[in-house]
Amino acid sequence: MYQLLSILSVVSLVAASFPRNLNYGSPSLHHPALGISLHKVNKRNDPTQSFDPAKLNFTHGVASGDPYPDSVILWTRISPVQDDDKANTTVSGTAALYGHETESYVNASKAPVCVDFKIATDTAISDVVDSGTAYTSSDIDYTVKIEANKLQPYTTYYYQFTVCNSNNTSPIGRTKTTPTDDDKVNTQVKLAIYSCSNYQDEMADQIQAFGFFNAYGNPVRKDSVDYVIHLGDYIYEYKNGDYGWGNDIGRVPLPDREIYTLYDYRKRIATYRTDLDLLASHQHFPWISVWDDHEVADNTWRAGSSELNNTEDSFIKDGGVSVDQRKANAVRAYFEWMPIRQVEMDDNLRIWRTFSIGSLFDLIMLDTRQYDRSITDLYWNTDYVHDISNDVGRTLMGSRQENWFYNQLTSSSSRGAAWRIIGNQIIFSRVNESIAYGDDNPLDYDAWDGYQANRNRTLSHLYNGNISNTIFLAGDSHASWVSDLAWINQEQYPYDPVTGEGAIGVEFAGSAVSSPCPYGQNITLEQANANSSWLIEANTELQWQDLYYRGYFEMSIGYDSVNASFFGMPTILTRNGEEIKLASFQVLSGENRLSRDPTVGGGTAESGALKGGKIVPTNATVDTNQL
Repeated sequence: MYQLLSILSVVSLVAASFPRNLNYGSPSLHHPALGISLHKVNKRNDPTQSFDPAKLNFTHGVASGDPYPDSVILWTRISPVQDDDKANTTVSGTAALYGHETESYVNASKAPVCVDFKIATDTAISDVVDSGTAYTSSDIDYTVKIEANKLQPYTTYYYQFTVCNSNNTSPIGRTKTTPTDDDKVNTQVKLAIYSCSNYQDEMADQIQAFGFFNAYGNPVRKDSVDYVIHLGDYIYEYKNGDYGWGNDIGRVPLPDREIYTLYDYRKRIATYRTDLDLLASHQHFPWISVWDDHEVADNTWRAGSSELNNTEDSFIKDGGVSVDQRKANAVRAYFEWMPIRQVEMDDNLRIWRTFSIGSLFDLIMLDTRQYDRSITDLYWNTDYVHDISNDVGRTLMGSRQENWFYNQLTSSSSRGAAWRIIGNQIIFSRVNESIAYGDDNPLDYDAWDGYQANRNRTLSHLYNGNISNTIFLAGDSHASWVSDLAWINQEQYPYDPVTGEGAIGVEFAGSAVSSPCPYGQNITLEQANANSSWLIEANTELQWQDLYYRGYFEMSIGYDSVNASFFGMPTILTRNGEEIKLASFQVLSGENRLSRDPTVGGGTAESGALKGGKIVPTNATVDTNQL
């Protein structure tokens, strides 16, 4: 009887602790069916078959994200196996009629894995401010995601997970809360901004090939930022050889095929998370992330992607999966593996949300790829998308998100936030790229240039609402672009590219962590800079452009100004801490344009082309390992 009561008490404890792990929930609060049935999980579990703590491993470190003034999301993975769970894979073959045996197909865990967590103000994890217990299982790929509460605003914390009743501990992570909405922030808030990391290599003799994620690790070694912003393309969906070749440097993306299933997406994210610099960034900084297109597939829109649509032919050729099922698989894996919160969603694809960083700035994170986007350039329909690119009904975000976005801009300005920072995936400014695309279709119709009415509505809202101090962030393009935000060819708001007068804000768009130059993987520095010079001359509002370097940029945000510095990686074929500062820019509060002293960027940059300035290559390389 005593043994039975003990087992029942354990079962009750497990059942009570399952909900603490947010990954059992649905990515959408309004669609609980997208979550995991805890009743079935608990019914299946047998407490007498618990795992030996010594045989459990924290396979992918720790992470934190989506910080609030009083809480933050903490993440880890604790598993009896290195591989990812296959319990939700599609099976094939035959089975006996009326047969119910599934063991040959799936191997669901029979017992939960129990972990304790603590978060404290010190590295010894002794001054504990919140703690608790959570469970995980094969149903959610042995991931753990909890919300740590009872925290103080704008404070650094340290956290750790421990397998219950053992000394098997995770690495210690560091995180930071945000200020409260009305806090006057007495220091500059510093961000690292990333996009587009491709795991594999292309050509072993090219220094700018795909490869190691060195850019993630450099701010860790410098300890230079408070928060990390990731604008998407955290993973790519291709098999080895389709978009890079990983054999030469031991970076083959797994599974080695184009990914479609839930297992595929779990395994691909897990593979990327073996990169030591990516692990270090997650361990040391809280992340705020959104997806781009490749978290699902190339050039996604609301009803398909460049190589997948809901036709029978596509279903047969492309993985035997529908568009909606593939998106659901990708979203489920992303939700399990990334330290993000559930938000008030109307469906399973909402990731757009806002973070208020005191009275200093509001960070508005958009989804211009997956949510409700009108058809995009799918390579075979470029002429058609060009023809309809200014159609008033076209939208990047869908009506609900677009109206939410405008409301966020207005409310941010009304509440008196000093700045509005827009986390957006694709280039907002108009960019004539006929040097690459030709004269017939000179724009990138997969970016805002393919949704010109949507851009005009956004500019109209900013200008007519007198909304000042707006900065757009962008990734996706694998190149760096710095522009004044201006309504080109609009007589009501004339723009002077020399002084910047007439602009309504600024755009900072960063290069890729490792994905290749869009003007050629093997492009030379001289060729790249020549192309950048052409782009600067062809585009009125574009002030600096660089094609050559892979890298990232950092922003330092204060009430009087925002400063941005762009960094390039000398090589990503090896893991190293080297970087070169390429250019720096300033935006003064109330000016709504890049500062000129007398020209943007102080008149010089390391690489690319600078309007009104000059390129002075120094190759001044800093090794962050030596700092």
